[in-house]
Amino acid sequence: MVHTQFPSLVCSVMLIILGAHVQNNEAAFRIVPTRLQLLEQESVSFHCEGLDGSTQLRGIRDARDFISTCSERTPVLYCTIKRAYSRDSGDYWCEADGGERSHSFTISVNAGSVILESPVLPVREGSAVTLSCRNKTTTSSILSADFYKDGRYIRSSSTGNITIQRASKSDEGLYKCSISDGGESPESWLAVRAVHRETCPSSDHSLHVLLFLRTVFTVVMVALLLLLVGLLHCGKLRVTQK
Repeated sequence: MVHTQFPSLVCSVMLIILGAHVQNNEAAFRIVPTRLQLLEQESVSFHCEGLDGSTQLRGIRDARDFISTCSERTPVLYCTIKRAYSRDSGDYWCEADGGERSHSFTISVNAGSVILESPVLPVREGSAVTLSCRNKTTTSSILSADFYKDGRYIRSSSTGNITIQRASKSDEGLYKCSISDGGESPESWLAVRAVHRETCPSSDHSLHVLLFLRTVFTVVMVALLLLLVGLLHCGKLRVTQK
């Protein structure tokens, strides 16, 4: 019986370890921008997440230098580019005093008139995702736009928005949009985070297995203890008889 139940226990333990690993990844040292694309002279802000008390931040930077307009160094550091220009396009990351770097985000500042608004952080698999094409020259809700993924046309929209109803890993990629007589947006990466589904037995069943194994372990340990006491007692009797 122990042999048949053991795989269930192993599976439960692996789920616990996997869950802890995912939580640690989600809490990792990372940078979060307010947007991925913007038009010239618009603002963008950044902050760092997942810092522990021992991490001292130097700041948020790109390939050239640190952003100068930042809040005081606290567990959460905020930095802002108040008026961005195309030269501010590039990768941005958080950097600690010890040289530790977070992952980076690519920010695109378009000198033209069209940008794509997309989720900054990875979206959960199975959730709905909306991509919006924005033209600075018009505020009309009727905005015909074409959308592209990895350089290939996928669909058009008369509202300037498209929605992926149930996102999957196959939807990951570089997206952009274009508007007739308005131009084309830069590309931005859409990331989809996989949901780890439980393929092991139910938690109630696993709990019963764990309790059973604990009982077996206790019985075996008691038997070994009694055996040890018996051997010691026999040894004392032999010494006494001699």
